[in-house]
Order: sequence, then structure tokens, then C-alpha cells
Amino acid sequence: MRDIVILGAGGFAREVAWLIEEINNKNNEWNLLGFIEEGNKNIGLVLNNYKILGDFKWIENNISEDLFYICAVGDPKLKLKFSEAAEKLKLKPAILIHPDVKMSKYNIIGEGTIICAGSIITVNVKVGKHVVISVDSKIGHDSVIGDFSTLLPSSVISGNVNIGTMCIVGTSGAIICKLNIGSNTTIGAGAVVIRDLPNNCTAVGIPAQPIKFHVH
Repeated sequence: MRDIVILGAGGFAREVAWLIEEINNKNNEWNLLGFIEEGNKNIGLVLNNYKILGDFKWIENNISEDLFYICAVGDPKLKLKFSEAAEKLKLKPAILIHPDVKMSKYNIIGEGTIICAGSIITVNVKVGKHVVISVDSKIGHDSVIGDFSTLLPSSVISGNVNIGTMCIVGTSGAIICKLNIGSNTTIGAGAVVIRDLPNNCTAVGIPAQPIKFHVH
């Protein structure tokens, strides 16, 4: 078994702890040490049988050569921040894939990525680093999901879609085939994207339309 810490201590972090349990029920792979969060106000608090260990100083004091980590947060900017801190400490990024995920062997999955229960990833899909693919999401053939992006539950990505880095697809958001989604773009819950979206925007509605632009 390999030691792992979860970076984050919110609701999704508890879901990831459960995901690790599900993986271990199938194939005993991980020894979950607990959660790491910013600040020390919750040290020792037990969340679903796992302790909040402390902040990154805990890792500095307890690091081993074979300590893995996973960023269990949905916010792309926070994932980037946590992963950079972990890399400075020479931690190893895990890949966590729920045992019931349906996925072709011809896909490429980046380090630090989380793929949750019920998801289907068909063929020749490239998933970047530190991507979150939440429960019941679907990704069609030849699509690309950029680094640090997050697909929230029941997202549907059709074939030949290119999603940039640091993007969020909201719950039940859908993107039709052969579209390009710019980096740092957020697609609202239930939105249906039928045309390309630029960088740095938030798009909502059916069909999805940009409603604001923001600085990365």
C-alpha cells in the first residue's frame, strides 16, 4: 500500500476519501493518512474517520520518499496552488479512478486526476493533469480536457471537443461535438454549448452565451 494525503478538507475531499475506500475495496492500493488544509484551526478534527493532519508544515515534518497526494478541490486556481506547493515538497501526484468507471485503454490520463463513479470516457480522449471528472460525467471520443479543469456532476462532453486549462463545466452542462472552449472559462449548470467559447469568460443558458469576462 502507498501512503497518500488529501489536499483539502471540504465536502469534495470527503468524497475523495470515500473514492479511495472504494478503490481499496477492489484492490488494496492506498493508505490514507488524512487531510491537509490551509491554516491550523481544525487540526485533529475527524472527518468520516480520517483526521485533518494540519497544513503543509505537517508534510514537511512527516514527508517520506513515497508519499502521494491528491488535490481534492474543484476550484482550478486552488488546485494549481496546492499542486505547486506539493511539488516543492517532492510529493508524488496520484491518479484516482473509481472501479466502476468505463474507460478505453486508448485514453491518456494525466497525473493528479480524479475520475469519479459512474463516469464514461470513450476512446482516444486526453485528460490533462489535476483534472476532476465528477460523478456520472461523460466524455466522447478524441476530446481533450485541459490541465486543472473540473467537470462537475453529470457533465456531457461530446466527441472532438477541446477544453482549455483551468475550466469549469457546471453540473449537467453539455458541449456538442467539435467545439473549442477557451482556457479559464466557466460553463454554468445546465448550459448547452453549441458554439466555441473564448478564454476567460462565464457562459450560461441554452444555448450558452458569455455573460461576463474576467482576468485570469
